[in-house]
Amino acid sequence: MAKKRWSELSRRTQRLIIVAGVIEAGLKVAMLIDVKRRPSGQIRGSKRLWTLLAFVNFFGPVAYFVIGRRGAPGKAFEQTRRS
Repeated sequence: MAKKRWSELSRRTQRLIIVAGVIEAGLKVAMLIDVKRRPSGQIRGSKRLWTLLAFVNFFGPVAYFVIGRRGAPGKAFEQTRRS
């Protein structure tokens, strides 16, 4: 299949690509903030590994939010606000 240029894509396809990129960037930013704020004991595995996995397209951030976190949601944020 030949590569298409951006201008050759339909408007719908262009919008879908932009929306997917924004969602991916949002997940990545949310994950990196959560990894930084959450105590190590509330993360399965090392913070360094999860930080690297953040840059594996959708897989890294989704995997982190599904299996990488321990403890009650929001607890890490509350703890950092009190400190």
